[in-house]
Parts: sequence; C-alpha cells; structure tokens
Amino acid sequence: MSRIDEHGPLVDLGNERPQLPARARIMSPIVPRASISGRALVVVVAIMTFLASITTGAVLLISASAAEWQSDVASEITIQVRPLAGRDVERDTAAVAEAIRAEPGIVEVRPFSREESARLLEPWLGTGLSLDQLPVPRVIIARVQPGTALDLAGLRARVMKVAPSASVDDHRAWIERMRSMTGATVFAGIGILALVIIATIISVSFATRGAMAANRPIVEVLHFVGAGDSYIANHFLRHFLRLGLEGGVLGGGAAMLAFGFSESIAGWFSGTPVGDQFAALLGTFSLRPSGYLVLAIQAVAIAAITAWASRRTLLATLDDID
Repeated sequence: MSRIDEHGPLVDLGNERPQLPARARIMSPIVPRASISGRALVVVVAIMTFLASITTGAVLLISASAAEWQSDVASEITIQVRPLAGRDVERDTAAVAEAIRAEPGIVEVRPFSREESARLLEPWLGTGLSLDQLPVPRVIIARVQPGTALDLAGLRARVMKVAPSASVDDHRAWIERMRSMTGATVFAGIGILALVIIATIISVSFATRGAMAANRPIVEVLHFVGAGDSYIANHFLRHFLRLGLEGGVLGGGAAMLAFGFSESIAGWFSGTPVGDQFAALLGTFSLRPSGYLVLAIQAVAIAAITAWASRRTLLATLDDID
C-alpha cells in the first residue's frame, strides 16, 4: 500500500494494458513525437531549407562578385587612340598619356604597347597579326583614385585637343548592365525563396490536418471539457516547431557544408578553363561569415514558419469543431 501511495493513484486501464500513474497520462503529449508523418515532414522541411539556403548562398556569392566587378571597373577609364591619316599614332598615344597623368585623381596610366594590343586581338584574329596592315586603335588604361569624381567632359576635351581621334570610356554603360543583371539575379532568388516558403506552408498545413485527423478524438474531448484553443494549439505549435527546427538544422547544415567544401573543390580545378570561368563568375565560392549567419537565421525562420502555419491550420480546424 505504501508503494501505491508513493507513486500516486493508479487508473485501471483493463487487464490487457498495464496500469499507469494518472500524472503520466496527463503529461503524455497530445501529438505523438515519433510518427511516420512527423519524420516525413522533417525530411520535407530539410529539403526546403537546403534549397532555400543554396539559393540564398548563390545570390550572396553573385552579389559580392558583381560588387567587386563594379568596383574594379568603376576605378578605371579606358582611352582609345585610333590611327588617323597624317598623324603619328605613337606620338598621339604618348601625348594623351601625359595629358591624363596631369589630371587630378589619376593614380596610374598604362599605355598598351603594340605587342599587347596584338595579343588583345588574338582570340578573334589569331596569332601573327601585323598592326601595320590594320587600323587598330591603341589602348590606354588609367586608374582612378577611389572616391574621386572626375570631370569626364573636361577630360574628353583635353584628350581630344592633343589627339582628335581619341575617345574616353568610363564603362558606365557596362556597369549599368551589371547592375541590371545583379538585380535580376536577386529578384529570381527572392522568387525561388517565396516558392519554397509557400511549398513549406502547404506541406505543414497538410501535416497538421493529418495530425488533427489522427488525434481528433483527443482534441475534441479536450475542446469540449473546456480546454481553450490556445492550450491545444500550443501543443501543436511546440510539436511542429521541434520538427521544423530538426529539418532546418539538417537542411541548413547540409547547405553550409556544401559551401564550406566548395572552396576546396574549386581549388582542385584552379588553372583549368572551367575553373577560371567559375572563379571569374563567383570568386572563390566561399561565403563570408555574415553569409553563414544569414543561412542560420533563414533555417530558424523556416522553422518558425512551420510552427506558425501549423497553429493557423489548427485554429481554423478548431473553429470547424465549434
């Protein structure tokens, strides 16, 4: 008798089931913690989180690379000196270089030699090109000090004064195209993330309705004996938040590992044409620490969306019970 008093009153559940303390029955979860639907939802959330993390990471990589490209291009101006009948192109090139060096804010001026100009045309015209037979312009690259606002109109006027056939290009049109491409990439990434979130909400809604259908008698009893909607909903909220966090950790962790190993994998292809092209497009494939922080926050946000979608679906179902 002392042992029964020690563990509390027992509830007789019949001869075929063991007797359990009443407190154990009260503390048992409304939603089973381990179920086939729960494991399936963890897999779905993990896949969605992985896809969202890969999309976000790719957008961050492209945005960072585009920002570096724009910074490098914006810090340079290109001057072309075209051959003109009756004028010495070599003398005009030297005069233009001297005029640019005198411009405030110019830190470096580099005229291309005849051999360098020929190498620039080799991909299109082949090797062994003789510039004497073609009116190929001479190129001058000038580097601008960061933060300097050049007077391009005045610079063009001074350059054309010493060489009428010269032209100045600040790459503004190319930078605008780069900005447009980056904006389109970010917009596409946001669209993919929106689709992933919508698919997650739909999956969680069906999973919540399935859990409600499996445990409807228990929910109805709790509802009719006076348990508030918030009390029942909080049990489902904690259950699906746990599932969402498990899926988010799995999917987000897999994506972080993929980006972590991508730099090593890119190093294996370094020096090859494919590796050089990808390096020019996405840099070193490595995310900054802030990028990994964004992926972690995104995984937690998807878990929160999972719990929120479950609670909304449950409250709507409880309204139908009323």
